[in-house]
Amino acid sequence: MVNDPRALLETLIRERGEDYASLSRLIGRNPAYIQQFIKRGVPRKLDEEDRRILAHYFGVDEALLGAPPPATARVADAETGPRRGAAEFVAVPRLAVRASAGPGALAVAENAYDRLRFDGRWLREVAGGSPAGLSTIRVTGDSMVPTLNPDDEILVNRADAADRIRDGIYVLRIDDMLVVKRIAIHPAGRTITIHSDNPSYPPWPDCDPASIDVIGRVVWAGRRIS
Repeated sequence: MVNDPRALLETLIRERGEDYASLSRLIGRNPAYIQQFIKRGVPRKLDEEDRRILAHYFGVDEALLGAPPPATARVADAETGPRRGAAEFVAVPRLAVRASAGPGALAVAENAYDRLRFDGRWLREVAGGSPAGLSTIRVTGDSMVPTLNPDDEILVNRADAADRIRDGIYVLRIDDMLVVKRIAIHPAGRTITIHSDNPSYPPWPDCDPASIDVIGRVVWAGRRIS
């Protein structure tokens, strides 16, 4: 058993074919963050939310990645008085990119600029499992009106992508453009039709799934009420 969190994380990355940059983006950090943590010891320990996301993603106990013993966590909660413990919340990265419900938004940057914190139990219900692959992005354009409006914040499950594709709303990358569209599967030929919920926009029929880069399934949307 590997006792050092850095050594364990490096072992998990190697055994499962992951890479430093992808895991850094998963927790909403710059692409070099995980490599610096493992190779240079910076930061000295993982942030609580980062540790929780990585533990969920790899299916390991948080203690193996440096979490304090349960008794220590209970003392800390007791010292702060009665409140909802931080352990009940999961921080979801907000990506600095927009998904176009319209002509398409160029995906020039996908680093997280912020995080939204959700109740962990609710988030797992919405995601249908681990929240490790979730991130949020903003919608631009009107092709998905009335389902999605411009500036809606959508929760995208990147773990629910091409290998599990089914009818629903997805974020897709097409020719370096990110779009959010509704997908309908044709069971007979296994082609797909890409729809806009706004009837003013024509569908894209009989698309080959192999030609579409599916980023993830949209599982929730939030918006400001004017």
